[in-house]
Amino acid sequence: MGRLRLVVIGNGMAGARTVEEILSRAPEMFDITMFGEEPHGNYNRIALSHVLAGEETFDSIFLNTLDWYETHQIRLNAGVRIKRIDRFAKKVYADDGSETPYDKLIIATGSRSFIPDIPGIRDRYSELRSGVFGFRTIADTRAMLDYAQGGERRAVVIGGGLLGLEAAYGLMKQGTDVTVLQRSGTIMNQQLDAAGGAILAQVLENMGIHVITNAKTVAVDYVPRVGIKAVQVDGRDPIPCDMVVVTAGIRPETSVALISGFTVARAIVVDDKMRTVDDDDVYAVGECVQHRGEVYGLVAPLWEQGSVLADNITGVNPTARYTGTKTTTKLKVAGIDVAAMGLQAPEREGDEQVVFSEPKRGVYKSVIVRENKVIGATMLGDASRVPFLTRAFDQGLDLPETRAELLFDLGPAAEESVADLPDDAQICNCNGVNKGTIVAAVQGGATSMGAVMDATRAGKGCGSCKDQVCAILQWAAGDAVTVDASASWYVPGVPLAKPALMAAIRAQGLRSVSAVFAALAPDGQPDARSKMGLASLLKMMWGPDYVDERDARFINDRVHANIQKDGTFSVVPQMKGGVTSPDQLRRIAYVAEKYDVPMVKLTGGQRIDLLGVRKEDLPKMWADLDMPSGYAYGKSFRTVKTCVGQEFCRFGTGDSTSLGIEMESRFQGLESPAKIKMAVSGCPRNCAESYVKDVGVVAVEGGRWELWIGGAAGAHIRKGDLLATVDSRAEAVLLSGRFIQFYRENANWLERTYAFVPRVGLEELQAILIDDRDGVCAGLDERLQESVDAYADPWLDRDTPATPGQFRTSLPLVPLPLVPIHASGREGES
Repeated sequence: MGRLRLVVIGNGMAGARTVEEILSRAPEMFDITMFGEEPHGNYNRIALSHVLAGEETFDSIFLNTLDWYETHQIRLNAGVRIKRIDRFAKKVYADDGSETPYDKLIIATGSRSFIPDIPGIRDRYSELRSGVFGFRTIADTRAMLDYAQGGERRAVVIGGGLLGLEAAYGLMKQGTDVTVLQRSGTIMNQQLDAAGGAILAQVLENMGIHVITNAKTVAVDYVPRVGIKAVQVDGRDPIPCDMVVVTAGIRPETSVALISGFTVARAIVVDDKMRTVDDDDVYAVGECVQHRGEVYGLVAPLWEQGSVLADNITGVNPTARYTGTKTTTKLKVAGIDVAAMGLQAPEREGDEQVVFSEPKRGVYKSVIVRENKVIGATMLGDASRVPFLTRAFDQGLDLPETRAELLFDLGPAAEESVADLPDDAQICNCNGVNKGTIVAAVQGGATSMGAVMDATRAGKGCGSCKDQVCAILQWAAGDAVTVDASASWYVPGVPLAKPALMAAIRAQGLRSVSAVFAALAPDGQPDARSKMGLASLLKMMWGPDYVDERDARFINDRVHANIQKDGTFSVVPQMKGGVTSPDQLRRIAYVAEKYDVPMVKLTGGQRIDLLGVRKEDLPKMWADLDMPSGYAYGKSFRTVKTCVGQEFCRFGTGDSTSLGIEMESRFQGLESPAKIKMAVSGCPRNCAESYVKDVGVVAVEGGRWELWIGGAAGAHIRKGDLLATVDSRAEAVLLSGRFIQFYRENANWLERTYAFVPRVGLEELQAILIDDRDGVCAGLDERLQESVDAYADPWLDRDTPATPGQFRTSLPLVPLPLVPIHASGREGES
């Protein structure tokens, strides 16, 4: 008997995964033909949000490349849609005119975006208007990226569920001002209760993503030959925008099954063997399936369904049955850990709810207990207890009497080590990978994190399981753990560590970001994630000879101001050492009144921040201020905080104010891998907080100065290390500059000094920068001076900027309504 003909309609995550399961059981049983509407191989749809945010590339998210199909002798008809199934003749008919016979058929058509019938959203041919997007496919994502990078955009995302928030986060990372509209009162209401949703909404607001709940979208304003102008919301002012993303849910794609006479309720009805109820030779799997009345929009059930289907269609285990999935969601939303399982709230008398809420940190935990079993849990901002709660939920484990142990690692219920987890414990929900699969990959030679991820796909979805995957790798590999080569790359798109990258740039005279990509990136392809880091590095290396390219800069660097969450900007003029004058204050007051600045605030860096400035006002405001930039927006040297020192303070032992001004004048605007903050204190009482700055200088008795490095007092708190005590101000300035230049040349991109200093080591830094063990000090001093000499105030353009088009008003400025933050969500998401 020859091979059976297997046809699979659908080349998405469910269809391709099911084929993988079949091949693992009976690789010679079928001649396989697959049809997919999209013109490429199978990819991880969950990772589209990472691509939109610039954290991944399109190439990196493919699960099955075209070579995989060829290797397994699978005939892939990419970009071909099946129109009809004739289950009596056992043929499928495609829109390219072809007819394909089958012995067994699998329908894996997935789901489609639901686009509500909102006036103005479609043209007269029922197509989405230019500037309106779904968010479901590679084509959708590529179109959104192209549109978002076509100028300064304002986007409205209709739908506040998982997909909507991921779209909002990705667009925000692209420099787009984003507002999320949610019809209901709780964002992500499929995963979060009202309290958790409200906290998540506030966290997103703090990121700069506007969230409006209880918002009914009634129309999209479209002007012919101009484009989208605004979104109309019931009972609110119009929201100006030129881009609309619709993430109002998904619907099972059942059209081919319905046309072909299969039983379709909410989706294609199947039995426990994953067969359609109409034909034993036709199976269905994934989001297009309804099983025992349930339709699943998460990936974990898809993997279970695919495994059962493969067991039955190959005959390897004809008793295999799918009985449903207790869904557990563990993912990252806009970089925030979210986990949910079972009930969100008590349903019966006697149900217990254990809650911990810390809104300022964005943490919310809730566990629902019935008869000493977990029947529901919600975790936001802290996923440390999720593995234990997942096992308790799935296996009905008895719980500790002290219910707080459900939320925190306090006692017997503390999270088990990876050694204690059973092999079938699911680690990666996105790709259905359990502990045993990871261990097998490690034993098969995958001894680095990257190799494990490539071999198993664990961690390649939302990324929330990476810590646990790493722990299993370390446990299973022991001393054999290796480090991925890419971990040393300075930017992800160029496969070189920083020293080698700088050497190649100098050797080839690469003075622009595009030139670096062309010469050093794989296949010469640009990488959005790498642009900002390369631009900073090239400016540091070449100074005035750097070739500036506008698309290599992000919004803050393009307009020399800090974008705020409502799309306005923050203007911070330089006040060296925190010292100002009546003339400067008069100018600031004049400008604040002239441009109707909503808030004038004193910053922690002893400067004045003008908040709420419209972008089109920036050039003229700079001209009216006639003050240098304070660099409150860049990855660069920022400011020097000072106390009044010995000139006025009875405790002062050194003139901290004048030294701070001198240092700020010298280091102003220096590009660096991350921001640099400094302070000078006139005595060890440390009123300028010098001990917790990137570079801090403290006056001590005898006219001497201490130099402290690697401090931090933000999200990370670290007292700096004492690099040296010097005898004069000149030595303090020299040694500070030498450290800054060494940091600029050797730190990783976005690595703050509080991480850099411990990594290199204080004694090593002292040997290099003070003892000149390696003979590099003269070169560091020289290169720093070159950068200092190349400094130019970025606001010199004033009211005649080099690229005036970016400051034009493209939309009417309608104030966004101030509304209470509740939260919202939507159904049917994957």
